[in-house]
Amino acid sequence: MSVEIRDPRFAAVVSEAVAFEPIGTGFLFTEGPLWHPAEHYLLFSDMPGDHIRRWRATGGVTTFRKPSNMSNGLAWDRQGRLLACEHATSRVSRTESDGSISVIASHYQGKELNSPNDIVVRSDGGIYFSDPTYGRMKYYGRERACELSFQGVYRADGDGLTLLADDFAQPNGLCFSHDEARLFVNDTSRQHIRVFDVRADGTLAGGRVWAETTGTGPGAPDGMKLDSAGNLYCCGPGGIHVFAPDATALGVIRTPEPAANFCFGDADRRSLYITASTSVYRIRVAVAG
Repeated sequence: MSVEIRDPRFAAVVSEAVAFEPIGTGFLFTEGPLWHPAEHYLLFSDMPGDHIRRWRATGGVTTFRKPSNMSNGLAWDRQGRLLACEHATSRVSRTESDGSISVIASHYQGKELNSPNDIVVRSDGGIYFSDPTYGRMKYYGRERACELSFQGVYRADGDGLTLLADDFAQPNGLCFSHDEARLFVNDTSRQHIRVFDVRADGTLAGGRVWAETTGTGPGAPDGMKLDSAGNLYCCGPGGIHVFAPDATALGVIRTPEPAANFCFGDADRRSLYITASTSVYRIRVAVAG
């Protein structure tokens, strides 16, 4: 069974069934998929492999960066520069146009960040990222004690680093609403998605629980994205859960391996590239990202 339909609207958003096309396999643990809309390639992280790989339709999978400081989430900034959440260094880095690497964030109030995980960029250039502790665990990072006493969500900009919320168990995936008036952030440990109002200065207010990921199979809230119609996709038990804009659970894309993240890609943005444990898969969906 490739999908679990919970609401009839699921078929119009995803499909009544999907076919999984493996575009790469044999990795240790894949994460951070990122599509380049102009050059039409996919980047993805292999955290335990300390490797960022690139996939093109012609040429397949090649090395983009190794070592990568055990990178996890990846994003483009407003100038098209690569941002990376690094588990091994507990920092957010930016690759400059000349190939050099700058540090965007590494400490809060003199203490090392836990391990930046997922990352998004607002239209004003503000960089938002989650900071759980997974990169301080064996296999997914480098085992070491935390310096901070909380797991937060931050904004980095020209004014420095701002702590936006610190009441998560393990904050993970995050994405903006289309108008950027709301920020969705999920909590892996608590198996739910929260929604915050974004103030004019880029800080957050509120933080109510918007939806819960319920079901069977391995997996928990992790990577998260919105499609062009405002439907929210979020990793969860059994695969990728799809919610309508009103938070109704539409259904689950049942992935062949536990899914950690995904992104929309290809020229029509109707391909969903899924990083799932040892592999990367592509499926086609009905509504574009």
